Amino acid sequence: MEAFVVKNYGKKEKLHLTTVSEPALKQDEVLVQIHSAGVNLLDSRIRNGDFKLFLPYKTPFVNGHDMAGTIVKVGSAVNNFKVGDEVYARPADYRIGTFAEYIAVNEIDLAFKPKNISMEEASSIPLVGLTSWQALVEIANLQKGQKVFIQAGSGGVGTFAIQLAKHLGAYVATTTSSSNIQLVKSLGADLVIDYRTEDFETKLKDYDVVLHSNHEAKILEKSLRILKPNGQLISLTGPPTPEFAEKIGLPWHLKLLMKLLSRSTTKKAKKLNVNFNFLFMRADGKQLSEITKLIEAGKIRPVIDKVFPFEQTNDAIAYVESSRAKGKVVIKVK
Repeated sequence: MEAFVVKNYGKKEKLHLTTVSEPALKQDEVLVQIHSAGVNLLDSRIRNGDFKLFLPYKTPFVNGHDMAGTIVKVGSAVNNFKVGDEVYARPADYRIGTFAEYIAVNEIDLAFKPKNISMEEASSIPLVGLTSWQALVEIANLQKGQKVFIQAGSGGVGTFAIQLAKHLGAYVATTTSSSNIQLVKSLGADLVIDYRTEDFETKLKDYDVVLHSNHEAKILEKSLRILKPNGQLISLTGPPTPEFAEKIGLPWHLKLLMKLLSRSTTKKAKKLNVNFNFLFMRADGKQLSEITKLIEAGKIRPVIDKVFPFEQTNDAIAYVESSRAKGKVVIKVK
């Protein structure tokens, strides 16, 4: 089969279109013929080697973290899926590889594709959907009437998280550029701040939750300061914490390193009497099935900026890296 492969780590590296073997199927896995694959900043960060410390993929490997497609084979121990089922998933770490014609996915990471959206739309959902769910439902336990600040509202996670937060009954503030204000309002944002001309710290106060996705240290500090006592900041960009290291079973020296990396931030959070969490989302078919219900009920809609042909996968990644995308970027494989 054809697949886009990371041959060497590096920011200037391109993915290589290569003929590779079809994935071998374990007894608890299904083989999916991929129709479409979502593109995420995570794909470029994995290629760059940003997460090599705790997620060391051995090169060469197939990149890609989001997909929708049709099952063509099932393992002997698979109970919930059959050949012909239309499915979508964010495959588990070390089992990624959606920039390809086929992928083997454990059935626990899989969900049925929502019936009311296309394959392209479905492939845009898993990573951003699960990230939003794990941040707002699992960690924050966001409740009706609470206030949440979602950074970068017009991005992939932002467009999903705004809709999920509104479904949960929260008051939603977000940042975006002036050209995207109407988009984020249409998704349910109550307060929109133009990050180019306005300082969110002067507009926001006593928030229950911040979903943080910015890399600048000063933005992280400001975000901590807008929380109410015992409020929660959930960061998608770090720094990673010892608790995260413990959860994914890293050795003691990496736990120590992450303690050092996060010490300054956790100190500031403690001084402000707020909570700091680092989230590196994980695959979860059950949570994705809950997301399917919300999409089929019309509570959440996919937001797609562009669909690229499979051959232009590197162009799709470059477009995501430009930070210009409104919602998600998708590759049509089949």
